[in-house]
Amino acid sequence: MTIRMLVGLGNPGPEYDATRHNAGFWWLEAVAAKLGARLAFDRSYHGMVARVNRPGLEPLWLVEPQTFMNLSGKSVAALARFFKIAPDEILVAHDELDLLPGQVKLKLGGGHAGHNGLKDIVAQLGSADFWRLRLGIGHPGVKAEVIHYVLRKPSQEHREAIEHCISRTLDAVDLLLAGDMERAMMKIHVKPPRPKPVPAIAATQEADKP
Repeated sequence: MTIRMLVGLGNPGPEYDATRHNAGFWWLEAVAAKLGARLAFDRSYHGMVARVNRPGLEPLWLVEPQTFMNLSGKSVAALARFFKIAPDEILVAHDELDLLPGQVKLKLGGGHAGHNGLKDIVAQLGSADFWRLRLGIGHPGVKAEVIHYVLRKPSQEHREAIEHCISRTLDAVDLLLAGDMERAMMKIHVKPPRPKPVPAIAATQEADKP
């Protein structure tokens, strides 16, 4: 199994560019830059699309649905059906409320957890068995605030944390495309090293200083 389609979720239009819900777009555009691919609008697939030719392999498709989040599946399913791309050959990058900014997780299948983009993709594909790259954006703490939260810009600190985790995943793109998901997960899920604890004796000496 190799990945044949990369999807980034978000909302079209300049008013949404910098909002948390567009983290998937940020990721896909970073991957496109890495691969030297140029996204262009394709009416047939209701989105910004790029094709990357790969020697000895099926072409790789990059897709940014331009249908607004809750109709993302319209774009994904149209391209998947035409090129006979199976759900497990698709990777969807999206914003994730249940992870902190700077955290990122890769998984296959599962529920949509109320994410309207994932929900529509599952409905349109008729399957939940596609890969998800979950880009942490944090949670506002109150369910009623979620809609406003995802459609607002993150703080500078949170934006930098999200950008950092996107950069980290770029090192795993070759593994993802090759379908080597175990090794990709090891790269993506690695946590930054914790600061070394101060030895007890040194700490005591510091505390005893006048």
